[in-house]
Parts: sequence; structure tokens; C-alpha cells
Amino acid sequence: MRRRGRKKSGFRLTHLILLLLVFGIGKTLISQNMMIKDLTNKKLKEEEEIAQLQEDIEELNDEIKNKDSLTFVEKIAREDLRMVRPREIIYVDKGKDKSPFSFFRK
Repeated sequence: MRRRGRKKSGFRLTHLILLLLVFGIGKTLISQNMMIKDLTNKKLKEEEEIAQLQEDIEELNDEIKNKDSLTFVEKIAREDLRMVRPREIIYVDKGKDKSPFSFFRK
């Protein structure tokens, strides 16, 4: 009598397919997790930028409301046109450079 129902012990093709399937699913889950983290970080940056822009819009709206006041005119004259009042002294720091990375330039 021969035994037909005997199983071979060892590595089979079904084991290989199952291993590849598990590997593929794991790789997909890891890449999706990384993508979710990247998108979350991008969303946070965009929300911060939106908040900053909303603050800028509010500031500009306030300036528009106050455009006819003397304080606004004086502010624009001082900041944009570099105007000063009579007998006012302006001190300029020659050692101060506009760029924070000026020590890299030679």
C-alpha cells in the first residue's frame, strides 16, 4: 500500500506567494503612513500660512480705515519715505548689515 495523501515538508510555492503578499501589504501600509505624515505636516504649514495672511489682511484693512488720519500719514512718511521731523536726529549703525548671513559673503 502506497501513501498518497502524504504532504511534503518544506518550502512550497504557496508559501512564497503568501510571503510576497504579506511583504507587499506591509510595504503599502508603510508608504501610506509616510504619505499621511507628509500631508499632515503640509496641512499644518498651510494653516499657519493662512493664519498669517489673515492677520496681514486685518492689518491692511485697519490701515485702509485709518488712511485719512494724521498718524497714518506720519507712519507712511517715516517708514516708506524716510522722512523725519525738524530737529530730529537719526542714528545709523554702519556695522549692522541687512542680511543675517553677510559673514558668508566676501
